[in-house]
Amino acid sequence: MTEIPSEVAWTTAPGVLEGARTLELSPEQCDLDYWLGAVAGGSLRGLVHGHAPDAAIPDFMRRPGPLRDAVVEEFAFQAIAEEKATRAIAALVPLTPDIACMEFYATQLLDEARHARTYRGHLLELGIPEAELPTLMEKVAGQDARKVLFPLETFGLGVLAKGDFYGGVVVLTVLVEGVIAPTTELSERKWQVLDPAAAQIQRGAGIDEIRHLTVGSTIVRRYVAEQPQQKDRLVELIVRGREMWQRLPLTKMLERHEALFQEGMLDRADVIGDYEIWPGRRLLDTTPDERIDAALRWSKETQDVRLTYMGLTEAI
Repeated sequence: MTEIPSEVAWTTAPGVLEGARTLELSPEQCDLDYWLGAVAGGSLRGLVHGHAPDAAIPDFMRRPGPLRDAVVEEFAFQAIAEEKATRAIAALVPLTPDIACMEFYATQLLDEARHARTYRGHLLELGIPEAELPTLMEKVAGQDARKVLFPLETFGLGVLAKGDFYGGVVVLTVLVEGVIAPTTELSERKWQVLDPAAAQIQRGAGIDEIRHLTVGSTIVRRYVAEQPQQKDRLVELIVRGREMWQRLPLTKMLERHEALFQEGMLDRADVIGDYEIWPGRRLLDTTPDERIDAALRWSKETQDVRLTYMGLTEAI
C-alpha cells in the first residue's frame, strides 16, 4: 500500500469523538491486506512503545508524585482492560460468519494486544523495573479491574458462550468501544503537554478504536436490516448491558485518577500554561468532576449516535 488511508494516518485521522460518530467503514474495507498495509506497514511504522521515538517524557514524569501516580494507575488499568479485550476477541473470531469478519476481528485482536503492550511499555519508560511490573499493576489497578472489568468480561463471555456472534459484536461495539474510546480521547488531551509520549500512545489507540467501533456498527446495522426479527433481543441485550455499566464503580475509579491528576497538574502550571483541553477551556481551569462529566457525556453521545446508525434507537 503506497498511500496510507486518511482515517489511519497520524496527521489526517480524525479525533476519536469525530471519527467514532461520523466515519463509516466495513469489514470488507478493513480486511487483512488493509491492516498489513495501512496499519502495520503504515501508521505504526517507526513507533516505539506506541509513540514516535522523539516524543518527550519529561523528567518530572519519572519522579515520584501525584502526576506520575495518575498516569501509572491509568495506564495499568488500561493495560489490563486491553488484555481482557484481546482474550474476549479470541473467543469471538471462531464465531465469525464469513471471511471478511474473520479477518477484521483477527486484526482487532492484534490491535488490542498491541495496545496492552504499549501501555505496559510506557510504565517501563517511566522507570518501573520490568520484573516488578506485574506486582505494580496488581497493586494500583487490580482491585479496579475486578470491580469494573470482571463483571463486563463475564457478561460478554456469557454471550459468546452461546455462540452469539452478533450479540458479541454488540457488546464489544456499544458497551466496550463506545465507553473506552471517549475516555481515551480525554486521556490524550490531558497528557498532551505533560507527557507527550503518553498522549501519542492514546492517539494511536484512538485511531484503532474508531475503526473497531465503526466496522462493528456496520456489521450490526447489516444484520438488523437483514434479520429484523432479531432486533428486539439485541435491544434487550444493550439495555441490560448499559444498566450493568451504571452499577459499576467506574466513576469512583475515575475520581481517584482525576484527583491525582489535578494535584499533579497544579504543581506543573508553568508547563501547562494556557493549553486548552477543549476550545475555550484551559486545562488548568478544569476540575476533576468537569473532566469526568465530559468523558461520561462523550461516551453516552457516542453510544447513542452508533445505536441510531445501527437501527437500534429503542436501546437509547
